[in-house]
Amino acid sequence: MITVLKDTAGDLRPVTEWAPGCWVDAVAPTPDEINQLSHGLRVPREWIDHALDLDERARIEREDGALLIVLRLPHHEDPPADVPYITVPVGILIADGLLATVCAVENAVIRSLASGQVRQLSTAKSNRFLLQLLFAAADKYLDYVREINKAADKLEGKLQRSLRNEEVLELLKHQKSLVYFTTGLKSNELTLDRLQSSHLFEKYPEDQELLADVLTEIQQALEMASISENILSQMMDAFASIISNNLNVVMKFLASMTILLSLPSLVASIYGMNVGLPLQQHPQAFVFVMGLSLAISIVVAIIFWRKDWF
Repeated sequence: MITVLKDTAGDLRPVTEWAPGCWVDAVAPTPDEINQLSHGLRVPREWIDHALDLDERARIEREDGALLIVLRLPHHEDPPADVPYITVPVGILIADGLLATVCAVENAVIRSLASGQVRQLSTAKSNRFLLQLLFAAADKYLDYVREINKAADKLEGKLQRSLRNEEVLELLKHQKSLVYFTTGLKSNELTLDRLQSSHLFEKYPEDQELLADVLTEIQQALEMASISENILSQMMDAFASIISNNLNVVMKFLASMTILLSLPSLVASIYGMNVGLPLQQHPQAFVFVMGLSLAISIVVAIIFWRKDWF
């Protein structure tokens, strides 16, 4: 789907014609729409294919005055997915006064820009648009990291009493998401450094200020994701030991109960033999046998309790 937007009096409004100063937003374009993008922007079709490749790395490419910038944006997957949060590539194409974004899936960062949630978004200023996109992406990274931390806190309470591996596997999924986040943030930071070294943002002073804010936001998101990843890794190791210890406690309790229950069975089996036994002619023999079984069980239970085997 292709949507053409233009900044008019501070508001983003859809337009029908592709004109300089417009933003062409392409989400999961069809082959015909890919051809339309390639011809309308006068860029190689391979550039659009690269932006739609989910494994594409962040990079910069120039050709005949046109510029392709590929960034990695955070993306929330639906619950059936194995990993709740991943990163997806988005291609920013700047050519012939037009600005276009190409993404294989509908992304929350692009959606926030298109819905007007980002203030002072200008489709005519491609450099400013790029910086605002990076800032929104870093902010979304931070939001998702906070959600991962909240999910980890909920799992922590369950893990302290768990005997299963489901909670640890859930933590592993979130750890994978943080690995994707740190990799995506590092590649975005490297790409921004390359753009900065090419003096792309030196033309306007306000771009320099926004660039400093973007770098700070990216570094903060990267540091927070790295810290959360280390905490989750250590938490998984600790709770793997806790689960093993919980299982050992249960097995120890079951073994103790098995011994206690076997003692009366042992006494009963002895007095069930067809041989001469003490008290077999006594009218209270059953009471004595049951009392002996109970006394032995109590003594053994006290020994186990003192040794903390329960």
